[in-house]
Amino acid sequence: MSYPKLTKKPGAIETAAAIRKGELSPLEAVEAVIARIERLDAHINAVVVTDFDRARDRARQMTDQQRGEDQPLFGVPMTIKESFDIEGLPTCWGHEEYADNIAQRDAKVVRQLKAAGAIFLGKTNIPPDLADWQSNNPVYGRTNNPHDHERSPGGSSGGSAAAVASGMVPCEYGTDIGGSVRVPAHFCGIWGHKSSWGLVSKQGHDHPLMAGRDAHDGALSIAGPLARNAADLRLLLGLTQTIPLTATDKPLKHCRLLALVDHPSCPTDDAVRAPIEAALAEIEKAGVRVDRTSDLVPDLEAQQADYMRMLNVAMARGMPGPNGKRASATDWFDMLDTQARNENAWAELFETYDFMLTPPAPVLAVPHREGRIFDGTVTINGGEQPGGSTLCWAGLATFPNLPATVLPVGETGGLPCGMQVISRRWADLDCIAAAEAIGQILHG
Repeated sequence: MSYPKLTKKPGAIETAAAIRKGELSPLEAVEAVIARIERLDAHINAVVVTDFDRARDRARQMTDQQRGEDQPLFGVPMTIKESFDIEGLPTCWGHEEYADNIAQRDAKVVRQLKAAGAIFLGKTNIPPDLADWQSNNPVYGRTNNPHDHERSPGGSSGGSAAAVASGMVPCEYGTDIGGSVRVPAHFCGIWGHKSSWGLVSKQGHDHPLMAGRDAHDGALSIAGPLARNAADLRLLLGLTQTIPLTATDKPLKHCRLLALVDHPSCPTDDAVRAPIEAALAEIEKAGVRVDRTSDLVPDLEAQQADYMRMLNVAMARGMPGPNGKRASATDWFDMLDTQARNENAWAELFETYDFMLTPPAPVLAVPHREGRIFDGTVTINGGEQPGGSTLCWAGLATFPNLPATVLPVGETGGLPCGMQVISRRWADLDCIAAAEAIGQILHG
Protein backbone atom coordinates (compact mmCIF):
# COMPACT_ATOMS: atom_id res chain seq x y z
CA MET A 1 0.00 0.00 0.00
CA SER A 2 1.31 3.49 -0.83
CA TYR A 3 0.44 6.87 0.60
CA PRO A 4 -2.22 8.51 -1.59
CA LYS A 5 -1.15 11.97 -2.78
CA LEU A 6 2.03 11.88 -0.68
CA THR A 7 5.71 11.68 -1.53
CA LYS A 8 7.48 8.34 -1.43
CA LYS A 9 9.07 9.24 1.90
CA PRO A 10 6.57 11.57 3.63
CA GLY A 11 7.45 13.55 6.72
CA ALA A 12 5.45 13.81 9.93
CA ILE A 13 3.82 17.16 9.16
CA GLU A 14 2.99 16.06 5.61
CA THR A 15 1.38 12.85 6.85
CA ALA A 16 -0.64 14.64 9.53
CA ALA A 17 -1.84 17.23 7.01
CA ALA A 18 -3.04 14.52 4.63
CA ILE A 19 -4.98 12.87 7.45
CA ARG A 20 -6.58 16.17 8.49
CA LYS A 21 -7.63 16.81 4.87
CA GLY A 22 -9.23 13.38 4.63
CA GLU A 23 -6.78 12.23 1.95
CA LEU A 24 -5.53 9.47 4.23
CA SER A 25 -6.89 7.74 7.33
CA PRO A 26 -4.73 6.87 10.37
CA LEU A 27 -5.27 3.19 9.57
CA GLU A 28 -4.14 3.66 5.97
CA ALA A 29 -1.05 5.51 7.21
CA VAL A 30 -0.22 2.74 9.66
CA GLU A 31 -0.76 0.00 7.08
CA ALA A 32 1.47 1.83 4.60
CA VAL A 33 4.28 2.10 7.13
CA ILE A 34 3.93 -1.55 8.16
CA ALA A 35 4.11 -2.55 4.49
CA ARG A 36 7.31 -0.52 4.03
CA ILE A 37 8.87 -2.05 7.14
CA GLU A 38 7.99 -5.56 6.02
CA ARG A 39 9.35 -4.88 2.54
CA LEU A 40 12.58 -3.08 3.45
CA ASP A 41 13.63 -4.17 6.89
CA ALA A 42 14.76 -7.68 5.98
CA HIS A 43 17.81 -5.97 4.43
CA ILE A 44 18.27 -3.18 7.00
CA ASN A 45 17.10 -4.57 10.36
CA ALA A 46 16.18 -1.22 11.86
CA VAL A 47 12.79 -1.90 13.51
CA VAL A 48 13.67 -4.74 15.89
CA VAL A 49 10.67 -4.63 18.24
CA THR A 50 7.28 -4.50 16.52
CA ASP A 51 3.88 -3.62 17.97
CA PHE A 52 1.77 -3.75 14.82
CA ASP A 53 -1.41 -5.17 16.34
CA ARG A 54 -1.75 -2.46 18.98
CA ALA A 55 -0.83 0.17 16.39
CA ARG A 56 -3.61 -1.05 14.12
CA ASP A 57 -6.09 -1.03 17.00
CA ARG A 58 -5.16 2.54 17.90
CA ALA A 59 -5.33 3.61 14.26
CA ARG A 60 -8.83 2.12 13.89
CA GLN A 61 -9.98 4.06 16.95
CA MET A 62 -8.50 7.28 15.56
CA THR A 63 -9.98 6.65 12.11
CA ASP A 64 -13.42 6.64 13.73
CA GLN A 65 -12.70 9.93 15.51
CA GLN A 66 -12.53 13.50 14.29
CA ARG A 67 -9.53 14.71 12.31
CA GLY A 68 -7.51 15.61 15.43
CA GLU A 69 -7.11 19.33 14.76
CA ASP A 70 -5.73 19.80 18.26
CA GLN A 71 -3.20 16.97 17.84
CA PRO A 72 -0.35 17.91 15.46
CA LEU A 73 0.72 14.26 15.05
CA PHE A 74 -2.81 12.84 14.79
CA GLY A 75 -2.51 9.41 13.15
CA VAL A 76 1.21 9.73 12.34
CA PRO A 77 3.01 6.35 12.59
CA MET A 78 6.49 6.35 14.11
CA THR A 79 9.01 4.27 16.01
CA ILE A 80 11.44 5.09 18.81
CA LYS A 81 14.87 3.99 20.02
CA GLU A 82 14.79 0.65 21.87
CA SER A 83 16.18 2.19 25.05
CA PHE A 84 12.96 4.19 25.62
CA ASP A 85 10.22 2.38 27.52
CA ILE A 86 6.91 1.59 25.85
CA GLU A 87 4.48 -0.17 28.16
CA GLY A 88 4.24 -3.86 27.27
CA LEU A 89 7.37 -3.96 25.09
CA PRO A 90 10.89 -5.14 26.00
CA THR A 91 13.66 -2.69 26.87
CA CYS A 92 16.94 -4.60 26.95
CA TRP A 93 19.60 -2.09 25.81
CA GLY A 94 21.10 -4.85 23.65
CA HIS A 95 21.66 -7.40 26.44
CA GLU A 96 20.40 -10.98 26.28
CA GLU A 97 19.99 -11.14 30.05
CA TYR A 98 17.42 -8.32 29.84
CA ALA A 99 15.58 -9.54 26.76
CA ASP A 100 12.51 -10.27 28.89
CA ASN A 101 12.55 -6.90 30.67
CA ILE A 102 9.05 -5.68 29.82
CA ALA A 103 8.35 -2.00 30.44
CA GLN A 104 5.52 -1.26 32.85
CA ARG A 105 4.85 2.27 31.61
CA ASP A 106 5.66 4.61 28.76
CA ALA A 107 8.65 6.93 28.85
CA LYS A 108 7.81 10.62 29.22
CA VAL A 109 8.70 11.36 25.60
CA VAL A 110 6.46 8.50 24.44
CA ARG A 111 3.57 9.86 26.51
CA GLN A 112 4.09 13.35 25.10
CA LEU A 113 4.14 12.15 21.51
CA LYS A 114 1.13 9.88 22.02
CA ALA A 115 -0.75 12.85 23.49
CA ALA A 116 0.04 14.69 20.26
CA GLY A 117 -1.52 11.85 18.27
CA ALA A 118 1.47 9.71 17.29
CA ILE A 119 0.99 5.96 16.84
CA PHE A 120 3.99 3.84 17.82
CA LEU A 121 4.63 0.74 15.70
CA GLY A 122 7.70 -0.47 17.56
CA LYS A 123 11.28 0.28 18.55
CA THR A 124 14.58 0.54 16.70
CA ASN A 125 18.01 -0.99 17.10
CA ILE A 126 20.94 0.06 19.27
CA PRO A 127 24.38 -1.16 20.38
CA PRO A 128 24.76 -2.66 23.87
CA ASP A 129 24.58 0.08 26.51
CA LEU A 130 24.26 2.68 23.70
CA ALA A 131 28.05 2.74 23.51
CA ASP A 132 29.09 2.46 19.84
CA TRP A 133 28.70 4.09 16.45
CA GLN A 134 27.36 0.76 15.22
CA SER A 135 23.94 -0.67 16.05
CA ASN A 136 24.68 -4.34 16.59
CA ASN A 137 23.91 -6.53 19.60
CA PRO A 138 23.34 -10.21 20.43
CA VAL A 139 19.58 -9.79 20.91
CA TYR A 140 18.56 -8.07 17.69
CA GLY A 141 21.57 -8.41 15.41
CA ARG A 142 23.13 -5.78 13.15
CA THR A 143 21.50 -2.77 11.47
CA ASN A 144 22.76 -1.81 8.01
CA ASN A 145 23.07 1.65 6.50
CA PRO A 146 20.33 2.14 3.87
CA HIS A 147 22.90 3.70 1.52
CA ASP A 148 25.39 0.81 1.79
CA HIS A 149 24.48 -2.39 3.62
CA GLU A 150 28.15 -3.10 4.31
CA ARG A 151 28.39 0.03 6.45
CA SER A 152 27.06 1.21 9.78
CA PRO A 153 24.07 3.55 10.08
CA GLY A 154 25.77 4.98 13.15
CA GLY A 155 24.94 4.61 16.80
CA SER A 156 23.66 4.54 19.22
CA SER A 157 20.44 5.74 17.51
CA GLY A 158 21.42 3.88 14.36
CA GLY A 159 18.17 1.96 13.99
CA SER A 160 16.31 5.25 14.36
CA ALA A 161 18.25 6.94 11.57
CA ALA A 162 18.06 3.91 9.27
CA ALA A 163 14.29 3.69 9.70
CA VAL A 164 13.87 7.37 8.77
CA ALA A 165 16.43 7.41 5.95
CA SER A 166 14.92 4.34 4.26
CA GLY A 167 11.43 5.82 4.40
CA MET A 168 10.02 3.25 6.80
CA VAL A 169 8.82 5.93 9.22
CA PRO A 170 8.45 9.71 8.96
CA CYS A 171 10.29 10.53 12.19
CA GLU A 172 11.99 9.12 15.26
CA TYR A 173 13.31 9.99 18.69
CA GLY A 174 16.75 9.08 19.99
CA THR A 175 19.33 10.01 22.61
CA ASP A 176 22.81 11.49 22.37
CA ILE A 177 25.83 11.57 24.67
CA GLY A 178 28.59 10.92 22.14
CA GLY A 179 26.92 11.95 18.91
CA SER A 180 24.25 9.23 19.10
CA VAL A 181 21.63 11.36 17.30
CA ARG A 182 24.00 13.47 15.23
CA VAL A 183 26.33 10.78 13.87
CA PRO A 184 23.49 8.50 12.65
CA ALA A 185 21.90 11.53 10.98
CA HIS A 186 25.25 12.29 9.33
CA PHE A 187 25.88 8.65 8.30
CA CYS A 188 22.35 8.21 6.91
CA GLY A 189 21.76 11.60 5.29
CA ILE A 190 18.88 12.87 7.44
CA TRP A 191 18.25 15.62 10.00
CA GLY A 192 18.90 15.25 13.72
CA HIS A 193 18.90 17.55 16.72
CA LYS A 194 20.90 17.28 19.92
CA SER A 195 18.89 19.31 22.40
CA SER A 196 20.30 21.53 25.13
CA TRP A 197 21.00 19.39 28.17
CA GLY A 198 17.91 19.31 30.40
CA LEU A 199 15.44 20.48 27.76
CA VAL A 200 13.80 17.10 27.07
CA SER A 201 12.92 14.64 29.84
CA LYS A 202 14.59 11.24 29.80
CA GLN A 203 12.23 9.73 32.35
CA GLY A 204 11.61 6.15 31.26
CA HIS A 205 14.95 5.95 29.49
CA ASP A 206 16.75 3.85 32.08
CA HIS A 207 19.18 0.97 31.80
CA PRO A 208 17.36 -2.25 32.76
CA LEU A 209 19.44 -2.36 35.94
CA MET A 210 17.64 0.83 36.98
CA ALA A 211 14.21 -0.06 35.55
CA GLY A 212 11.34 1.69 37.31
CA ARG A 213 13.60 3.56 39.70
CA ASP A 214 13.47 6.99 38.03
CA ALA A 215 17.24 7.20 37.84
CA HIS A 216 19.08 10.50 37.39
CA ASP A 217 18.79 11.88 33.86
CA GLY A 218 22.52 11.40 33.38
CA ALA A 219 25.26 13.97 32.90
CA LEU A 220 25.86 14.96 29.26
CA SER A 221 23.09 12.73 27.87
CA ILE A 222 20.08 14.22 26.07
CA ALA A 223 17.06 13.11 24.06
CA GLY A 224 16.41 14.53 20.61
CA PRO A 225 14.46 13.99 17.37
CA LEU A 226 15.47 12.62 13.97
CA ALA A 227 13.53 13.44 10.81
CA ARG A 228 13.77 14.14 7.09
CA ASN A 229 13.35 17.90 7.38
CA ALA A 230 13.83 20.80 9.78
CA ALA A 231 10.11 21.49 10.22
CA ASP A 232 9.55 18.01 11.67
CA LEU A 233 12.51 18.47 14.04
CA ARG A 234 10.99 21.73 15.25
CA LEU A 235 7.58 20.15 15.79
CA LEU A 236 8.91 17.09 17.65
CA LEU A 237 11.11 19.22 19.88
CA GLY A 238 8.23 21.57 20.65
CA LEU A 239 6.04 18.66 21.69
CA THR A 240 8.65 17.26 24.08
CA GLN A 241 10.44 20.27 25.57
CA THR A 242 10.09 20.75 29.32
CA ILE A 243 10.70 24.51 29.37
CA PRO A 244 9.48 27.21 26.96
CA LEU A 245 11.89 28.22 24.22
CA THR A 246 11.96 31.42 22.22
CA ALA A 247 13.42 31.98 18.75
CA THR A 248 15.19 35.16 17.67
CA ASP A 249 13.95 34.80 14.06
CA LYS A 250 17.18 36.48 12.94
CA PRO A 251 17.79 36.02 9.20
CA LEU A 252 20.90 33.99 8.44
CA LYS A 253 22.33 36.88 6.38
CA HIS A 254 22.35 38.99 9.54
CA CYS A 255 24.14 36.30 11.55
CA ARG A 256 27.83 35.86 12.14
CA LEU A 257 29.04 32.29 11.68
CA LEU A 258 32.27 30.56 12.66
CA ALA A 259 33.30 27.42 10.76
CA LEU A 260 35.79 24.85 12.01
CA VAL A 261 36.71 21.88 9.85
CA ASP A 262 39.87 20.80 11.68
CA HIS A 263 40.14 19.52 15.26
CA PRO A 264 43.48 19.04 17.04
CA SER A 265 42.39 15.69 18.51
CA CYS A 266 41.61 13.94 15.21
CA PRO A 267 42.08 14.78 11.51
CA THR A 268 39.05 15.22 9.27
CA ASP A 269 38.81 12.78 6.39
CA ASP A 270 38.86 14.35 2.94
CA ALA A 271 35.55 12.61 2.17
CA VAL A 272 33.99 14.75 4.91
CA ARG A 273 36.02 17.89 4.28
CA ALA A 274 35.09 18.23 0.59
CA PRO A 275 31.27 18.38 0.98
CA ILE A 276 31.53 20.68 3.98
CA GLU A 277 33.94 23.06 2.26
CA ALA A 278 31.63 23.12 -0.77
CA ALA A 279 28.69 23.91 1.51
CA LEU A 280 30.60 26.70 3.25
CA ALA A 281 31.44 28.22 -0.13
CA GLU A 282 27.75 28.25 -1.08
CA ILE A 283 26.80 29.83 2.25
CA GLU A 284 29.37 32.60 1.74
CA LYS A 285 28.21 33.05 -1.85
CA ALA A 286 24.71 33.68 -0.47
CA GLY A 287 26.07 36.69 1.44
CA VAL A 288 26.48 35.13 4.89
CA ARG A 289 29.59 36.01 6.89
CA VAL A 290 31.58 32.89 7.80
CA ASP A 291 34.79 33.31 9.79
CA ARG A 292 37.35 30.49 9.80
CA THR A 293 39.31 31.32 12.94
CA SER A 294 38.68 33.04 16.26
CA ASP A 295 40.67 33.57 19.44
CA LEU A 296 37.43 32.98 21.33
CA VAL A 297 37.46 29.23 20.57
CA PRO A 298 38.26 27.30 23.76
CA ASP A 299 41.26 24.97 23.93
CA LEU A 300 39.68 22.12 21.95
CA GLU A 301 42.32 19.54 22.79
CA ALA A 302 41.88 20.20 26.51
CA GLN A 303 38.10 20.16 26.12
CA GLN A 304 38.23 16.79 24.37
CA ALA A 305 40.29 15.30 27.21
CA ASP A 306 37.90 16.72 29.81
CA TYR A 307 34.89 15.47 27.85
CA MET A 308 36.26 11.95 27.52
CA ARG A 309 37.04 11.85 31.23
CA MET A 310 33.49 12.89 32.15
CA LEU A 311 31.93 10.69 29.45
CA ASN A 312 33.66 7.57 30.77
CA VAL A 313 32.52 8.29 34.32
CA ALA A 314 28.96 9.11 33.23
CA MET A 315 28.71 5.90 31.19
CA ALA A 316 30.14 3.81 34.05
CA ARG A 317 27.51 5.11 36.51
CA GLY A 318 29.65 4.42 39.57
CA MET A 319 31.28 1.25 38.28
CA PRO A 320 34.99 1.10 37.34
CA GLY A 321 35.74 2.98 34.14
CA PRO A 322 38.16 2.09 31.31
CA ASN A 323 41.08 2.71 33.68
CA GLY A 324 39.71 0.13 36.12
CA LYS A 325 39.02 2.74 38.80
CA ARG A 326 35.87 4.22 40.28
CA ALA A 327 35.61 8.00 40.25
CA SER A 328 35.31 9.58 43.69
CA ALA A 329 32.90 12.35 44.63
CA THR A 330 35.89 14.71 44.63
CA ASP A 331 36.74 13.61 41.07
CA TRP A 332 33.17 14.23 39.98
CA PHE A 333 32.95 17.73 41.43
CA ASP A 334 36.28 18.56 39.80
CA MET A 335 34.77 17.50 36.46
CA LEU A 336 31.70 19.63 37.08
CA ASP A 337 33.90 22.66 37.84
CA THR A 338 35.86 22.07 34.64
CA GLN A 339 32.64 21.72 32.68
CA ALA A 340 31.29 24.98 34.11
CA ARG A 341 34.41 26.86 33.04
CA ASN A 342 34.06 25.38 29.55
CA GLU A 343 30.38 26.40 29.42
CA ASN A 344 31.40 29.97 30.29
CA ALA A 345 34.02 30.01 27.53
CA TRP A 346 31.45 28.95 24.95
CA ALA A 347 28.94 31.48 26.27
CA GLU A 348 31.54 34.19 25.68
CA LEU A 349 32.12 32.94 22.12
CA PHE A 350 28.39 33.06 21.39
CA GLU A 351 28.24 36.69 22.46
CA THR A 352 30.16 37.38 19.22
CA TYR A 353 28.98 34.54 16.98
CA ASP A 354 25.45 33.29 16.37
CA PHE A 355 26.42 29.81 15.18
CA MET A 356 29.37 27.49 14.73
CA LEU A 357 29.51 25.11 11.75
CA THR A 358 31.51 21.86 12.02
CA PRO A 359 31.54 18.27 10.83
CA PRO A 360 29.35 15.96 12.93
CA ALA A 361 32.17 13.36 12.78
CA PRO A 362 35.58 13.17 11.09
CA VAL A 363 34.49 10.24 8.88
CA LEU A 364 31.55 9.12 6.75
CA ALA A 365 29.66 5.89 7.49
CA VAL A 366 32.22 3.30 8.56
CA PRO A 367 32.31 -0.33 7.39
CA HIS A 368 30.86 -2.96 9.71
CA ARG A 369 33.34 -4.49 12.13
CA GLU A 370 33.43 -6.82 15.08
CA GLY A 371 33.88 -4.96 18.34
CA ARG A 372 33.27 -1.31 19.14
CA ILE A 373 34.58 1.40 16.87
CA PHE A 374 35.98 3.22 19.89
CA ASP A 375 38.10 0.23 20.94
CA GLY A 376 39.95 -0.04 17.63
CA THR A 377 41.23 2.34 15.00
CA VAL A 378 39.52 4.24 12.19
CA THR A 379 41.06 4.86 8.77
CA ILE A 380 41.30 8.58 7.98
CA ASN A 381 43.06 9.77 4.83
CA GLY A 382 44.92 6.47 4.59
CA GLY A 383 46.20 6.48 8.17
CA GLU A 384 44.89 4.86 11.33
CA GLN A 385 43.49 6.98 14.17
CA PRO A 386 42.34 5.84 17.62
CA GLY A 387 38.61 5.14 17.48
CA GLY A 388 37.91 7.19 20.59
CA SER A 389 39.42 10.30 19.00
CA THR A 390 36.56 10.36 16.48
CA LEU A 391 34.27 11.59 19.28
CA CYS A 392 35.92 15.02 19.08
CA TRP A 393 33.20 16.75 17.07
CA ALA A 394 30.42 15.17 19.14
CA GLY A 395 32.03 16.37 22.36
CA LEU A 396 32.26 19.91 21.03
CA ALA A 397 28.59 20.51 21.84
CA THR A 398 28.03 17.77 24.42
CA PHE A 399 30.54 18.85 27.07
CA PRO A 400 29.24 22.45 27.36
CA ASN A 401 25.58 21.27 27.12
CA LEU A 402 24.89 23.12 23.86
CA PRO A 403 22.26 22.43 21.17
CA ALA A 404 23.39 21.17 17.79
CA THR A 405 21.46 20.39 14.60
CA VAL A 406 22.79 18.14 11.84
CA LEU A 407 21.60 18.59 8.27
CA PRO A 408 22.66 16.74 5.10
CA VAL A 409 24.92 18.87 2.91
CA GLY A 410 26.30 16.52 0.25
CA GLU A 411 27.90 13.16 -0.40
CA THR A 412 31.15 11.49 -1.33
CA GLY A 413 31.16 8.24 -3.26
CA GLY A 414 27.45 7.75 -2.68
CA LEU A 415 27.71 8.18 1.10
CA PRO A 416 25.90 11.10 2.75
CA CYS A 417 27.72 13.85 4.60
CA GLY A 418 26.17 16.14 7.18
CA MET A 419 27.12 19.40 8.86
CA GLN A 420 26.63 20.35 12.50
CA VAL A 421 25.17 23.74 13.50
CA ILE A 422 25.92 24.65 17.13
CA SER A 423 24.70 27.65 19.16
CA ARG A 424 24.36 28.90 22.72
CA ARG A 425 22.47 26.89 25.30
CA TRP A 426 18.66 27.01 24.96
CA ALA A 427 18.96 28.39 21.40
CA ASP A 428 17.58 25.11 20.02
CA LEU A 429 14.98 26.75 17.80
CA ASP A 430 17.60 29.10 16.38
CA CYS A 431 19.87 26.12 15.65
CA ILE A 432 17.14 24.34 13.73
CA ALA A 433 16.20 27.56 11.90
CA ALA A 434 19.81 28.20 10.88
CA ALA A 435 20.17 24.63 9.64
CA GLU A 436 16.92 25.04 7.70
CA ALA A 437 18.18 28.27 6.11
CA ILE A 438 21.45 26.58 5.17
CA GLY A 439 19.48 23.72 3.66
CA GLN A 440 17.53 26.20 1.55
CA ILE A 441 20.78 27.71 0.28
CA LEU A 442 22.23 24.32 -0.59
CA HIS A 443 19.20 22.42 -1.85
CA GLY A 444 16.56 25.05 -2.62
